[in-house]
Amino acid sequence: MGLFTVAEARDELERLMPVLDELLAIRADAAELAASLAPGGPQTGLGGLPELKAAQARLDELMASVQQTGAELKGFAPLLIDFPAELDGVPVLLCWIEGDRTLSWYHRADLGFAGRRPLP
Repeated sequence: MGLFTVAEARDELERLMPVLDELLAIRADAAELAASLAPGGPQTGLGGLPELKAAQARLDELMASVQQTGAELKGFAPLLIDFPAELDGVPVLLCWIEGDRTLSWYHRADLGFAGRRPLP
């Protein structure tokens, strides 16, 4: 897939927000279910192994739907998504992390998250 403009990435992120919100909720359910299935684990009203397998399958579907947009899923907990782009001729990744409601950050492709800066 090609590069995103900042406007295209922001539009795509807005379309993805319901998917990301569902992903966060199911990730939490899956973590709780997994903990409850461990020996001596806490009881949960969410179910058991069948529900955990269903949650894991749904997580896979949601993550695939994110990646089908051309965005790169870089982290799962916290959720981290990069949109390949160019700023002033330099390859960058427009960077969204769980908790952000807008796309406001980027980093050079060669620097990674540590080089994250606010979008101009």
